[in-house]
Amino acid sequence: MSMLTETLRTAAVREVVQDRRARMGIGILAFALATSFGATIAVPLPGTSVPMSLQPLFVILSGTVLGAWGGAAAMALYLAMGAMGAPVFALGGAGIPWLLGPTGGYLVAMPAAAFVSGVVAGHGRGWGWLLAGLTLGLAVIYVGGLSRLFVLTGQEVGALLRVGVLPFLAGDVAKILAAALLTRTVESRSLGG
Repeated sequence: MSMLTETLRTAAVREVVQDRRARMGIGILAFALATSFGATIAVPLPGTSVPMSLQPLFVILSGTVLGAWGGAAAMALYLAMGAMGAPVFALGGAGIPWLLGPTGGYLVAMPAAAFVSGVVAGHGRGWGWLLAGLTLGLAVIYVGGLSRLFVLTGQEVGALLRVGVLPFLAGDVAKILAAALLTRTVESRSLGG
């Protein structure tokens, strides 16, 4: 059984596509699609117009796996798909009006969040840098979301935090931890570890 397991493991980490640029292109497309999938798993929360979804997991993960520029490109592709009318945003949303609505700030901040995650996590190979990158990436999403909510509602910061951050904190901590473990798994497999 261990021979079969080792053969499967070797096949799973073998580079099927040899060209680095082609692999990056595939990775960008894969993360744009994964973020679209993450949007389908969305739960409306009472007291806020912003649903909880798995999108942030794929946003910050794209930065740590693809690097800053690759992650930002994946999220830009994701936004472009939605802006052109593909129903890839949470709860099946699509189009430019969705980007101008209550969730628009979170969405528009995604390329910057992936970029920040990739830059900070790329500074070192330790868990501290990785967790800092993932956390700061999510912070960028929060800043974008709160900025848009402020423009739409004019509420004070405390009220914005109650509807735009606090309902999501526990789930986002879990997403940070999941993204850290997934990043380390991808790294160890790509290094042959």
